[in-house]
Amino acid sequence: MRGGNWVSRAATTVGKPQLPETTALKDFLALIKIGIVNSNLITIFTGMWLAFEFNDLHFLTQLDTVFYTLLGSSLIIAGSASLNNFIDRDIDPLMERTKGRPTVTGKISFPKVMSIGLAFIIIGTTLLFLTTFTAGMLGLIGVFSYVVLYSMWSKRRHVSNTVVGSISGAIPPLIGWAAVDPNLHIIAWMLFLIMFIWQPPHFYALAMKRCEEYRAANIPMLPVVKGFSTTKRHMVMWVLALLPLPFFMEPLGNAFIVLATVLNIGWLALGLSGYKMKDDLKWAKLMFVYSLQYLTIMFVAMVILTVI
Repeated sequence: MRGGNWVSRAATTVGKPQLPETTALKDFLALIKIGIVNSNLITIFTGMWLAFEFNDLHFLTQLDTVFYTLLGSSLIIAGSASLNNFIDRDIDPLMERTKGRPTVTGKISFPKVMSIGLAFIIIGTTLLFLTTFTAGMLGLIGVFSYVVLYSMWSKRRHVSNTVVGSISGAIPPLIGWAAVDPNLHIIAWMLFLIMFIWQPPHFYALAMKRCEEYRAANIPMLPVVKGFSTTKRHMVMWVLALLPLPFFMEPLGNAFIVLATVLNIGWLALGLSGYKMKDDLKWAKLMFVYSLQYLTIMFVAMVILTVI
């Protein structure tokens, strides 16, 4: 494996493909998967905001908790993503969407990747423990489930890897709530379940779009192992599992229950349309886009509806 440094460089050796021009900042953001960090901040903030509301605490009087929680969570997610890139350095070159990662191009050396990942996790976990013990422990559980259970164990071995990976993706709103109130309310657990159930149909849609890439990398994603027909059926079943959840969130008000139910029914209708649509990849793209809008609307609505 060739080493690298923070300064981007193009491959100029004859016979080797030209590497894309990047900056040190762009390589760093790719290493920590900044998109994943940012999307998780929405769910973390929502969990924290709702905990403030349910415990009659004012947001502006708890700015230290907000700072420790958001920064600590961002660091452990970024650190875990870095370790994931380190673990996947042998298969990322085989996939179009990952072959430009700095761990593939050599623009950031593997010792630096490990150092960044471990340092971020240690600092981030420390910040979470400054809020509550429960938040710190949940952070560690999230790191373990993503780095060990998903990246190191299930991703390359089991078709259930997406479900295993959903554990870590569902923990962020719990961290946000626990940083304020370690006695996790039923609403906190509903946030966990929404995130857990949302991920399989979201990532199965992506796996359908990238099926041949996963096949080339020998990753046993559901569409690769079981085919599109089975994958579509699983996606619909996961969306069905979302239907009852809003009714356990009555403290958020009837407006939220109605909105969430409409979104769930809309997603289910789109899922069922896949049995009639001839173009599976077009349908998968629609499901993927809907899932992104679904999550954003749901979590932003929880904040807005507790303010008005």
